[in-house]
Amino acid sequence: MSRSLPLLLIAPALLFSACAITRVDPPAPVAPPAQYKETGLWQRGSATADAATVPVPDAWWTLFADPVLDDLQQRLVIGNENLRASIAQVAGARAAVEASRSALFPTLSANASASRSRNGSSVSSEGFEVTRAPRNTASVGLSSSWEIDLWGRLAQASDAAQAGYQASADDLAAARLSAQAMLAQSYFSMRAAEAQQSLYERSVAAYRRSLELTRIRYEGGVAARTDVLQAETQLKTAQAQALEAGIARAQFEHAIAVLLGQAPSAFALARNDTLPAPPAVPEMLPGALLERRPDIAAAQRRVAAAYAQIGVADAAFFPQLVLSASAGWQRSGFADLISAPNLFWSIGPSITQAIFDGGQRRLASAQARASADQATATYRQTVLTALQEVEDNLVLADRLQQQAQLQQEALAAARRNLEITLDQYRAGTVSYLNVVLAQTSALGSENSLLDVRNRQLAAVNQLLKNIAGRWQPV
Repeated sequence: MSRSLPLLLIAPALLFSACAITRVDPPAPVAPPAQYKETGLWQRGSATADAATVPVPDAWWTLFADPVLDDLQQRLVIGNENLRASIAQVAGARAAVEASRSALFPTLSANASASRSRNGSSVSSEGFEVTRAPRNTASVGLSSSWEIDLWGRLAQASDAAQAGYQASADDLAAARLSAQAMLAQSYFSMRAAEAQQSLYERSVAAYRRSLELTRIRYEGGVAARTDVLQAETQLKTAQAQALEAGIARAQFEHAIAVLLGQAPSAFALARNDTLPAPPAVPEMLPGALLERRPDIAAAQRRVAAAYAQIGVADAAFFPQLVLSASAGWQRSGFADLISAPNLFWSIGPSITQAIFDGGQRRLASAQARASADQATATYRQTVLTALQEVEDNLVLADRLQQQAQLQQEALAAARRNLEITLDQYRAGTVSYLNVVLAQTSALGSENSLLDVRNRQLAAVNQLLKNIAGRWQPV
């Protein structure tokens, strides 16, 4: 014991300094901007003054104040098959972490064996053939081994597994956020298709009345045959457009069903022609919101895992120290097996050092460094893409709000023009072509307004997704 005491005192120092030999620190995270470039757009008063003081809840879709959407989002987390696959991936990564941690501890195994054997006959010195009797052999014992992690190989492998597990958890959060945003967008698009279908149905009813009026005027000799044909063409076109809107509505409903993990035939939503109002965007958005994005967090975790793998690869250049021990009982026969005379034991260290491997360790180290460079570049590109997405949707949300206001004014003017043109047609001062043009203009203006409102909802929905569902960091 006195001879082994110095080794016991030195071993902890070696263990604590081991990782410093092979560890390579990853680069610093990308610093987010203090604020986004396009947040200056909101200083013109496009949002309410106190919007920035109200944090977005975890259930960020409740900002749209649509109870049907709220219910669908609750059902999404339960039924979505992609989320279930991500959950299983996280469970597998967690098991990998536990497996890597277990390698840091000694292993202990028990063994027991029994055999009956007989050797062949032999010839004695006197020349007689001797036949040997069958022989029984039995043994019971324990064996243990422990790799001393002098160079940090096992510790850094555990760190890499832990970072991989955290990246998988971030992937799950990113998949959940993406599915929630996709569900919201599909829902808004379905409601927009319903509103368009309702618009075309109202137009069909109005065009049918115009056709009846034109036929009466034609039979009375006031209108020309071409007026009737124009009215019929306009009616049939609106009917075809209503059918097209119905097809789009059905397809979006099918997409929602699949997102919820249901067959389209087993899912239905009641029709509602009203689009929810987009929430107001705060005047200023801090750049630190990017730090909450799970896809960025996952990419950063993978950088940490890749750099830990460099330490694992570099540790292979150093010798491997393993402590092993075994003890048990063994004798010929089964009687009195467990007794002092039959006891055996052994204990001692072993050191293994690869001398020639054809360059495998060097290539493994180079490969680990290349993987770390790739992970770093992917992480930085993810941050840049996230910045672009936020800036794009800030511009969209601002410009579309202005566009919606202009389109609303254009619709009011088109409706007023249609009223005047219909009165003139009834009075016989203009031809039916003027009515067709006025009706087409009014329909196009209202349809464009619906399209802008749908794009507004999409822009705000994507902006919330881009900043991980919150206006402000937690």
